[in-house]
Amino acid sequence: MEWSIQQIARLAGTTSRTLRHYGDVGLVVPSRVGENGYRYYDSAALVRLQRVLLLRELGLGIPAIADILTGQRDDTVALRAHLEWLTNEKQRLDRQLASVARTISDLERGEKPMADKMFDGFDHTIYKSEVEERWGSDSYATSDKCYTSMSQSEKDDFLLTAAELASDWAAAAERGVAVDRAEAQALAQRQCDWLVGIPGAPKSADGRPTRQYFTWLADSYVDDERFAVNYGGVIGATFVRDTMRVFADAHL
Repeated sequence: MEWSIQQIARLAGTTSRTLRHYGDVGLVVPSRVGENGYRYYDSAALVRLQRVLLLRELGLGIPAIADILTGQRDDTVALRAHLEWLTNEKQRLDRQLASVARTISDLERGEKPMADKMFDGFDHTIYKSEVEERWGSDSYATSDKCYTSMSQSEKDDFLLTAAELASDWAAAAERGVAVDRAEAQALAQRQCDWLVGIPGAPKSADGRPTRQYFTWLADSYVDDERFAVNYGGVIGATFVRDTMRVFADAHL
């Protein structure tokens, strides 16, 4: 027995677009593609999809899920590592929840929120090891020195700019904007401009991010679930990556 992609999307509570993406990356391949291009799934494909969705519920990214399903890494080891990440992430989210609740309470009382409390839980050091390994300790140290020397108001502005940009990326991805359209490329330009203002980020002679650094970040948004979540998940992050790569080809 086979089911169409629309039937599976409805039964699994996901979207046809997500299922097509899973197929394109080899995660859940349809059992058959009809002459009309429609994808169909048999029971074996459904079992695999169930495993994928369960692992996604745990927060694992696409590369980690692919490794688990192909047996390239031990399930228990992978899940224990992710459990540690989830525990740390829960602690960070708990602080964010308290921070947002405190801001709401202040606003409802007609009081001005305390800036030094508004962004508790927004940890700028979570990518320290990756940056040092890839670009050297001096690069991270320069960036960290700049951030820690900011006033709280400057930090708030920096974080708000990043949050607004991520929200606009996610909204464009949700609307299905083509990566080479002007709207998408304008977002890539904003991303580039934002990176220009980060001391320590690898830059070309003209002051813009290097192509290598820009495309590495673009890939990271898909490969690392900590990044992908900022853009609504892997589909949104894939949109960001592909848009940034088009921008890099044209401008970096």
